Amino acid sequence: MSDSTREALLARVRDGDLRLHELEDHTDAETAAAVRRQVVESRSGADLDAVGDYGFDAAAAAPNIDNMIGGVAVPLGVAGPVAVDGGAFAGDRYLPLATTEGALVASVNRGCSVVDAAGGATARVTKSGMTRAPVFRVADVAEAEALVEWVRANEPSLREAAEATTSHGTLLGVTPYVVGNNVYFRFRFDTKDAMGMNMVTIATRAACAVVEDATDATLVALSGNLCSDKKPAAINAVEGRGRSVTADVEIPREVVEDRLHTTPEAIAEINTRKNHVGAAKAGSLGFNAHVANVVAAMFLATGQDEAQVVEGANAITTAETTADGDLYVSVSLASLEVGTVGGGTKLPTQAAGLDVLGVRGGGDPPGTNADALAEAIAVGALAGELSLLAALGSRHLASAHEALGR
Repeated sequence: MSDSTREALLARVRDGDLRLHELEDHTDAETAAAVRRQVVESRSGADLDAVGDYGFDAAAAAPNIDNMIGGVAVPLGVAGPVAVDGGAFAGDRYLPLATTEGALVASVNRGCSVVDAAGGATARVTKSGMTRAPVFRVADVAEAEALVEWVRANEPSLREAAEATTSHGTLLGVTPYVVGNNVYFRFRFDTKDAMGMNMVTIATRAACAVVEDATDATLVALSGNLCSDKKPAAINAVEGRGRSVTADVEIPREVVEDRLHTTPEAIAEINTRKNHVGAAKAGSLGFNAHVANVVAAMFLATGQDEAQVVEGANAITTAETTADGDLYVSVSLASLEVGTVGGGTKLPTQAAGLDVLGVRGGGDPPGTNADALAEAIAVGALAGELSLLAALGSRHLASAHEALGR
């Protein structure tokens, strides 16, 4: 588009004749972003040249962003390779991590090298299912009981309505919760390789329409917060959401002493006193050292919904000395919400991150690529936990940050 046309659009926006979100109706996506940058620059005084230097097609990014003005680049590193024996993720793989936190990738990389020296990690997805929990209003508790019984008896009809909205999702079950005249139904779906939040929202809406048509209950909100999405919640720690995944490793004593400069006993004690007792005293829902660090970095690197790091941090780290005097360490993430299709996974740099792991797109059979991504993140979290616990055990945490200048 010519400079004169761009200036004309800019003038219309400044005059209030055209709103920022309407620009794509009058020009292409790239020009719309450029005009918005000029508007924001003139209002804020910021220099947005760097923001305007991005490596993806603006039109292709339209489903992922509104009022686009450019892109933000985050440094991308890799840890590993690390050997993994997973249910879906296996072999020697590099782990991509996008972060601005100095020393994070170095720490995870150290953990990966120790895991590798121990023969690799084992990882398994133990449960899968994305949830949405609408809330209905009824007259009283007697009506609530009747509604629960109706839903239990008519779950096949709800399944039919829900699954008619998607070619991939499968309704796994519906769990009721009654609080006075409020009735919550926690719908749980198998979403295959998609993270599936939009999928299950649309499917649940269809099921709710069946409930309202056949009963006296009134749908108050399609999400009643028992889902629970993007918030710390004990229900996700207990029941899981997305993928529940565990990774573990047994490390010989000599490897712990030679590579981590501490002992199995020291790591086990720190884990108990810090991650378990300390976290309990703090009222934490996560009993770990810094699992969110790895979850966030791998989410950014692979195009996941970064707000769901909240649930991804819902993890328990265990560490104990074995009968042979070696070190056993595990990390269990109860609610890791990931996908390898849809959302941000289609953007070029994020797709490249998935390619590093070998999990981009739909799996064969469906669901296996998202399982593999969950297992990869769990192994990264395991490496990160091991490295940080060892740094505390050797009293090298502060000195390591000083040495790296971060």
